[in-house]
Amino acid sequence: MIRRIVKTQRWLFVAAGGALLLAMIGTQMTWAAPGLLRRPEGGTAPPDAASASTAPAAGADSPARPPYQVADRTEASQAAGAAPQLGPAQANEHPLMSTLRWAYTGLGQIEKIQDYSATLAKRERIGGKVLDYEYMFIKVRHRPFSVYMYFLGPPDLKGREVIFIEGQNGGNMLAHGTGMQYTMFGTVKLRPDGPVAMRNERYPLTELGILNMTRRLVEVGEKDIKFGECDVKYYDGAKINNRVCTCIEVIHPVPRRNFLFHLARVFVDKDYNVPIRYESYDWPHEKGASPELMEEYTYLNLKLNNGFTDADFDSRNPNYKFR
Repeated sequence: MIRRIVKTQRWLFVAAGGALLLAMIGTQMTWAAPGLLRRPEGGTAPPDAASASTAPAAGADSPARPPYQVADRTEASQAAGAAPQLGPAQANEHPLMSTLRWAYTGLGQIEKIQDYSATLAKRERIGGKVLDYEYMFIKVRHRPFSVYMYFLGPPDLKGREVIFIEGQNGGNMLAHGTGMQYTMFGTVKLRPDGPVAMRNERYPLTELGILNMTRRLVEVGEKDIKFGECDVKYYDGAKINNRVCTCIEVIHPVPRRNFLFHLARVFVDKDYNVPIRYESYDWPHEKGASPELMEEYTYLNLKLNNGFTDADFDSRNPNYKFR
């Protein structure tokens, strides 16, 4: 239900060694989350692990499948027309309305969550190329909006840390690299929407998180219900790392200026009632080709309301390596 709502605000990075810092750190900052699924054959069965391969629908420019189970097929979900847990659209209303009703309710529930931690996995298409999978351990607090991020992989990113607190540090985030980057520059301040942080990124850090994901679901859904040419399916029993989910699949068959994606899937955790995975695809460039991946974001090992304090988002925390 989401595709790119890209903000590409740019600024001139002026500081001693700025150009070198851009080259060394700019490719390392990433803010959002993935998996590997193809469109179900015929559109009557839910996505499953069997439909995944070592290449995404877009083709050979993508890396291997991530090391976690994306989805699983169950007896209930194999049946055509599996009962949608979010509720089917009512007669004579837009197919997206039932999903929007869920999103309105879910938004209020998510706003009540104080904080959460997760392993964020992501993959995005930037400049026509699908980039490698990236994995980050994150802590998120809703009030004030705060993020701590530790890069888990790939190996060249491991050990990097980022902190952002709304209303502090002049609106900047604090970040540090590893190795020579850490030795030369230590901790640096970066604008979340500046060229260093936004290099090879679709969204700034300020748009990270489950709450922002749900807000975009609502925003895009409210625009799409003004138009037809929309097919919505629900698949009960899909799994993300053994978390049982309902998969919402939205398809716009024909490319129109009004639509941001051809195919999108949202996976809603059945127990938490929050979206934990989103993926979207562009229309194929030629007839008969597979849809092209645009972005994938998955929140793994989600833990709600951990009781995070200011220390969890403080660069002076002795468990962190900012300096």
